[in-house]
Amino acid sequence: MTRTAENILKEAILLEIRGKAFYKNVSEKSDSPAAKKIFEMMANEEDEHIKFLSTQFSNYTKTHAFIKPDMPHEDPEETVVLKVLTEQLKKEINAASFEAAAISSAMDFETRAVKLYSDRAQEATDPNEKELYRILAEWEGSHQYMLHELNESLKEEIWNDNNFWPF
Repeated sequence: MTRTAENILKEAILLEIRGKAFYKNVSEKSDSPAAKKIFEMMANEEDEHIKFLSTQFSNYTKTHAFIKPDMPHEDPEETVVLKVLTEQLKKEINAASFEAAAISSAMDFETRAVKLYSDRAQEATDPNEKELYRILAEWEGSHQYMLHELNESLKEEIWNDNNFWPF
């Protein structure tokens, strides 16, 4: 497939739709209330990304131009909620659980998104397109970081719980 601006937008929207479906599915299947809430929040974030990209796609297909993107509004309470949920999640699941595997898979989703958006931000010549993908790369990067930290905590717990330390 040719890497046109339109094709990149389609690929990005599809990636976000798949991410949303994945997070929603994990949220519905998890036995952990904290995991349910975290993955529900992630699905809602992906929905925001879909809207963000769909607005650009709609405009681009009509005008062949990108709209200057608005910065997403971060909810400071969400950061606090995630920290509380993360601590709760670590008590509710173990590192070999369904939820832990989902966290690992979610990291892969976010890594692919960050790469797609970062690469396109570098390739783009239109300043609004560049800004759009820079914002998305940062947005997904924050998800990737949160999931990475959660995964690392879970790994530490399984190592400690199973006395894997050589000393």
